[in-house]
Amino acid sequence: MKNVKTIEWLTSAMRNPDTKYIVFNNLRPLLEPISIKNSRWGYTLARIDSKDVQNYLQSNPHVVFLGLEKFSGETKKSTENEEEGRALFAVDVSSIEESLYKEMVPKSEFAAGFPLAMQLEPSEAGILSEARTVLDWLERYKFCATCGSATTVLEGGYKRKCENKECKSNKGVHNTCYPRTDPSVIMLVISQDGKRCLLGRQKRFPAKMWSCLAGFIEPGESIEDACRREVEEESGIKVGRVTYHSSQPWPFPASLMLGCIAYATSDTIKVDEDEMEDARWFRRPEVVQMLTHQHPQGLYVPPEQAIAHQIIKSWVRMTANL
Repeated sequence: MKNVKTIEWLTSAMRNPDTKYIVFNNLRPLLEPISIKNSRWGYTLARIDSKDVQNYLQSNPHVVFLGLEKFSGETKKSTENEEEGRALFAVDVSSIEESLYKEMVPKSEFAAGFPLAMQLEPSEAGILSEARTVLDWLERYKFCATCGSATTVLEGGYKRKCENKECKSNKGVHNTCYPRTDPSVIMLVISQDGKRCLLGRQKRFPAKMWSCLAGFIEPGESIEDACRREVEEESGIKVGRVTYHSSQPWPFPASLMLGCIAYATSDTIKVDEDEMEDARWFRRPEVVQMLTHQHPQGLYVPPEQAIAHQIIKSWVRMTANL
């Protein structure tokens, strides 16, 4: 009975005139520039009125329920429970001409999620992360991973149910019917004397950008062991103690980055050229120049919205007396 009520509520919410939609074209969200003067953020996710997507919804596109938003002060409330706010959905509009929705929002563009995601206000970036990850999963995994049968989308886009009633995926506890999340580690390696940190460059990085080392956690591997393995594989540096710093979802396509501080037990770098372009030790004064874009050679680290930036900055603050 609960599932029936949920389906009825979602169906009603999708048709509600107060509902808003965030539209994606080939996983590119429709963004509009922020008009607020002196805002530190450049873009926001464009919201499309419910009436402007109703005809398209009849073609059964991928739709993801993103939650409830509070009404702005000037917005008329017409929901049954005004205190709940209005529903927000993401919808994939890849099958129609993108100009249709761009023309509805002045100066808007369907933009690649990265690097423009770095210019979104944090709460907007969180919405983008959830919406893009689930839409990507819905598009990639159309058939049951267990038996290959067709699947039906349920729970507002967050589950695919195998249509084969005898399939093992319909029995027991498992995650084959839900969006995947791939855990990865991203770590700043500190030298034995505590005065240097190890930064690396992947071949795909923009010119002159250096960052923390990173890699995916393998099945059955702990966070600490993943840090030690990845650092040694990529740079030849051995790591002992590992401490947790923070985490950040990364929806390109579905990673959860687990940030750590790793303490080296060796100093000699031997770069794996298949994995890295280069890796080297940096002293604190040079890292400060990279953080503040004042490095004489133009070297820099990822922007402040990236977890790598925050880990690097935290080490600089911890070692301010060195």
